[in-house]
Amino acid sequence: MRLYGIKTCDTCRKALKSLPDAEFIDVRAQGISENVLSAAFEKFGKALLNTRSTTWRGLDEDTRNRPVLELLVDHPTLMKRPLIDADGQMYLGWTPENRQALVVA
Repeated sequence: MRLYGIKTCDTCRKALKSLPDAEFIDVRAQGISENVLSAAFEKFGKALLNTRSTTWRGLDEDTRNRPVLELLVDHPTLMKRPLIDADGQMYLGWTPENRQALVVA
């Protein structure tokens, strides 16, 4: 299981604490592969883009109008977090439904 996020993100920390065996990939430091981004975009669409982030607010209108995948390749911190890949099944966010599906009681 891989958890893509940012080490300073509180939600990512909560998810990682609940999933101690997950491999953590800091998208700010390590980046994220285009294959993973493409698969995530195919499943989640525009929901993959975090438009409430500080990074988003700092972008000009022309940049914001670029295709989502291009934006995420150039600015991986724009990705909604965490993105969890559990044996090919992808989960976005640390919602109650995702917690129930992923955390073994």
